[in-house]
Amino acid sequence: VQLQASGGGLVQAGGSLRLSCAVSGFNLDYHAIGWFRQAPGKEREGVACISAYDGRRVYTDSVKGRFTISRDNAKNTVYLQMDNLTPADTAVYYCAGDLNGRSFYTLDLGNYNFWGRGTQVTVSS
Repeated sequence: VQLQASGGGLVQAGGSLRLSCAVSGFNLDYHAIGWFRQAPGKEREGVACISAYDGRRVYTDSVKGRFTISRDNAKNTVYLQMDNLTPADTAVYYCAGDLNGRSFYTLDLGNYNFWGRGTQVTVSS
């Protein structure tokens, strides 16, 4: 099982980035995937998730209307499209999955039991 996040970088405020989470070892149809971020000196927080089975999407309030999570089952990849970025979005972004195949709609970190390495997103003002 592996989760590989990529797509981070440096962007100016107002710009866009698309993060990718390449998944191997389990089927996206049956496992929730979430995106999380951790800024320096802050706790890790949930950003967006896509649930198992019905693909329902959940976003934290600060990114609603700006970020979009999606999945491509054929490529076994989950994306996070980030638009209208602000310096407050600067963080290391991680993708994580629930290997138990449970059905839930939450960004609670405790529900995610497999984590990939992060990718740095830096937004300059």
